[in-house]
Amino acid sequence: MRPTNTARETGRIPVRDVRPVVEHGRRPAKAVAGETFEVTATVFREGHDAVAANVVLEDPQGRPGPWTPMRELAPGTDRWGAEVTPAAEGHWTFRVEAWGDPVATWRHHARVKIPAGIDTGLVLEEGAELYERAAAGVPDGEGRAVVRAAAAALRDDSRPAASRLAAALTPEVDAVLARHPLRELVTSSDPMPLLVERERALYGAWYEFFPRSEGTPDQPHGTFRTAARRLPAIAAMGFDVVYLPPIHPIGTTHRKGRNNSLSATPDDVGVPWAIGSPEGGHDAVHPLLGTLDDFDHFVARARELGLEIALDFALQCSPDHPWVDKHPEWFHHRPDGTIAYAENPPKKYQDIYPIAFDADMDGLVAETMRVLRHWMAHGVRIFRVDNPHTKPVVFWERVIAGINRTDPDVIFLAEAFTRPAMMHTLAQIGFQQSYTYFTWRNTKQELTDYLTELTGEAAAWMRPNFFANTPDILHAYLQHGGRPAFETRAVLAATLSPTWGIYSGYELCENTPLREGGEEYLDSEKYQLKPRDWKTAEREGRTITPLITRLNTIRRAHPALRRLRNLRFHHADNDAVIAYSKRTGSDVVLVVVNLDPHHTQEATISLDMPHLGLDRHDSTPVHDELTGETYHWSRTNYVRLDPGRAPAHVLHVQGPSAASRQGGTGPS
Repeated sequence: MRPTNTARETGRIPVRDVRPVVEHGRRPAKAVAGETFEVTATVFREGHDAVAANVVLEDPQGRPGPWTPMRELAPGTDRWGAEVTPAAEGHWTFRVEAWGDPVATWRHHARVKIPAGIDTGLVLEEGAELYERAAAGVPDGEGRAVVRAAAAALRDDSRPAASRLAAALTPEVDAVLARHPLRELVTSSDPMPLLVERERALYGAWYEFFPRSEGTPDQPHGTFRTAARRLPAIAAMGFDVVYLPPIHPIGTTHRKGRNNSLSATPDDVGVPWAIGSPEGGHDAVHPLLGTLDDFDHFVARARELGLEIALDFALQCSPDHPWVDKHPEWFHHRPDGTIAYAENPPKKYQDIYPIAFDADMDGLVAETMRVLRHWMAHGVRIFRVDNPHTKPVVFWERVIAGINRTDPDVIFLAEAFTRPAMMHTLAQIGFQQSYTYFTWRNTKQELTDYLTELTGEAAAWMRPNFFANTPDILHAYLQHGGRPAFETRAVLAATLSPTWGIYSGYELCENTPLREGGEEYLDSEKYQLKPRDWKTAEREGRTITPLITRLNTIRRAHPALRRLRNLRFHHADNDAVIAYSKRTGSDVVLVVVNLDPHHTQEATISLDMPHLGLDRHDSTPVHDELTGETYHWSRTNYVRLDPGRAPAHVLHVQGPSAASRQGGTGPS
């Protein structure tokens, strides 16, 4: 039997390769409300007649908005593009319409033939007829009379031919026809899905801390009530999200001691990710942290301060979890009948049982959604999912779709440091945010290559969360770079990505590893309480809190820093210096960073002026948002950055100076 050809016909005017697209349109591209992104397509037609194109956004109610004209991105490439901005959350679509442009075709011919005296009368009459047709499509009061006057001028035998043509090519006529073009042979692409989510899915500053370490001298183990006292300081630093590691009961079987010791003492508090004990499982709180009422108080206090709570969701169990007895089929059993503990050779996690998903996928999906909805009912709308790459992709697809179907504001962050294919797929099937390789990208080339990837086509589905450190990751750059390294990485994370975060202690520049060559912290908070004397550190100046606060203040003040796809790199003639900008509308921020935490570095920065909204010879005031100083910059500029004083410039580009508008370049 011959195969059936189900391919869609090309259409009168080909519209090819519409982007952004995820899995050939099977899944939606992503945006947040108010985010501008570019739609592109390949558009062409036979012969030499002019072609044009536009984008149509259709809102969640199926209402098409005003179409946006596209432009050819580079002459002769047939690649067209236009920027669009969905205004509200929900499931949108967009499509590209291509069409023949008879007016543009006629104008091209007329500009050649009329000066040469070729078929003058015929050409002018053809133009008049086209303009009359075009005028019929212009609403009253929006320029119909202007187009009709142009048609009349084309037929006015009392005027020279050149004058008649000029009357049809005025800026006033151009403006009307740009708004209401005469379109022929309109051909539409298939509608492409677009999921528009709330802004927190793209933008925010995260702070991670362990409530159990926020105790008192009389009660070393912190509670939700004592931990709530830390929230005002977190809010004062400008953070938006407080992320808590697991808050559930911790098992005692094979409990780990300090620094991952296999022999725990009675005083060891255990690893929060070893979830479950006779006191309860994933829907319970650790008794030493308090009660659900105490948790509700913590969430309410955070909300008063403008903070959202993100809760860790780690789908794994201690040997003492109630599921082990109630649902033994949910675990891997070895030939001797014992349950297999988690391993990531050479690492062993004797205190954790991983889940076996294929025995009862439906049951696990139902239970997971029940647990998530339990915490949602207690005010949690963000979940940081631990190690999602060790669970089946289809499991998360079903869970996230089920939650977001009724609660589209709930955000899931994928904590997956793994192969790119898995990370991208998790983002495509529903995770709103993703951890990234940022921690391991430290050189100029590494950062440039990686951010070019993240802000390119991948931005249609994968939103990065740049954590500068985590309880598991203390990179060698921080171990050996001292305070300047912490400052540099904070500037990079806060200005390269719309979402960034730090784990508690970063502001104190804690950088002692368990062992040389490793990334684990000595005396890791994963295994023990870690009280910190915040007030003394502030008083003695042993903190970079002022810088972190300033960075978050700058981010809130500049819309450009709340977007991802607008990143552009600029040339610096020193590999230890990186320069980049972000621009949204009239808001332009230019960042220059010294990547060397040990030495002062100098460089000449060559700016791509059009990407800053400037002309090649402009000179512009730039205000350093970190130091308060103002400079005048032009296309090339000298910088000198001392890591001991200020590792970076974060410059607000304030527009061309009066001197450059009058023809001068001004000082550089």
